[in-house]
Amino acid sequence: MIISTDTLRANRLPPNQVRTLKWPVLDASGPPTIDMSTWRFEAYGLVNKPLTWSWQEFQSLPRVKIKADFHCVTRWSRLDNLWEGVSVREILKRIEVSDDAKYVLLHAYDGGWTTNMPRDNFDVEDALFADTHDGQPIPIEHGGPLRLIVPQLYAWKSAKWVRAIEFLDRDVAGYWEDGGYHMRGDPWREERFR
Repeated sequence: MIISTDTLRANRLPPNQVRTLKWPVLDASGPPTIDMSTWRFEAYGLVNKPLTWSWQEFQSLPRVKIKADFHCVTRWSRLDNLWEGVSVREILKRIEVSDDAKYVLLHAYDGGWTTNMPRDNFDVEDALFADTHDGQPIPIEHGGPLRLIVPQLYAWKSAKWVRAIEFLDRDVAGYWEDGGYHMRGDPWREERFR
């Protein structure tokens, strides 16, 4: 199991956050309808080997467990989450990302929803594509069947209903970033808005 560095801090709550034991449901427009028989996950853009996985193929990839805290920009934090899925680094290893790719843009199944981040925030040991939370499949309202988890950034960067990663040489604002949210979203620096 990988232990996220944030869980080792003496004070685990970033500035102006409040701990919750619940897992509030927040999203832009409600969960999408996802047909698992046609579900696909893609990695493309500035990569040497673009790949697409079906659900069964994705489930056969090596798995990891990560213990991490989860911080929402709306000021709540849920500590000691146990996530399981496929590590970001496992995907990166398989697609051979170009050195020119400095940013990623995540695409979700709910319409044109996207979120961006620097590759340096994405390519970290404790980032993963999770399909379970605390030992249970992630429910649709929380981003199941698959969501990205990047513990070092605010939760909106941990895209729900993720369907693709696009690798880019420039930063492209996603859905919330177009609305004024910060381009990176580090909770320890309170990077909530631009």
